[in-house]
Formats: sequence, C-alpha cells, structure tokens
Amino acid sequence: MFLFLIVFYWTPPHFWALSLVLADDYRRAGVPMLPVVRGEEETKRQIGLYALMLVALALAFTVIAGMSLIYFSTAVIGGAIFLWLTWRLYRAPGTQGALTLFHYSISYLTLLFGAIAVDQLALG
Repeated sequence: MFLFLIVFYWTPPHFWALSLVLADDYRRAGVPMLPVVRGEEETKRQIGLYALMLVALALAFTVIAGMSLIYFSTAVIGGAIFLWLTWRLYRAPGTQGALTLFHYSISYLTLLFGAIAVDQLALG
C-alpha cells in the first residue's frame, strides 16, 4: 500500500512540473492541464503540497516497513533534494527549474525503489 501511495504522491509533482514547461502547447491543444486551468502559481503550490506528502510518506515507510539505514539515508537525502528543487521552482520566476524538477523526480523514484530492493537484499 505504501508503494502505491509513494507513486500516487510522486505523480502530480512529476507531471505538473513538465506541464509548466509545456503549458502553451497544452493551451493551444485544448488539454486542461493544471497550469492551463488554474495558472502557474497554483500549479507550483500544488507541486509543493504533493512533494511534502511524498517525502513524508517515503520517510514514514522507514518505520512502518522496518527499513534499514540504507533506505532511510536515501529517503532523507533524496527527499531533501526533491524539496529543495521544489522550493527553488516555487521561488523562481516563470517556469525556471520546472524541467530540472521533472528530470530529478525520475531519478528520485528510481533511487527510492532501488534502495528498497538493496535494503531487502541486505537484510535478507
């Protein structure tokens, strides 16, 4: 269930960051993505809220699933970078940093799930 929740809360920041970059294309095509419907500032705010929930869930997974220091370290460092990039996106004018957050979010999820696998292999 927690892995589902991690992916669930990862998805909005990932896709909305990309949709900030492509907002004009979505607008021209008539696709009702969040930046088109609610604007850039609201999209950035929603990305921040979902990012906070994502990192909190990833850290809670340490306790709930009994993960080791391998996973916990990855969740803390990866989550801190995710939140820092989100904060940078929120504070920057325009869509500066949106593509960086989009690309990092892919690495974050890969590292997090990789840490789960390594953790399980290490613990047996």
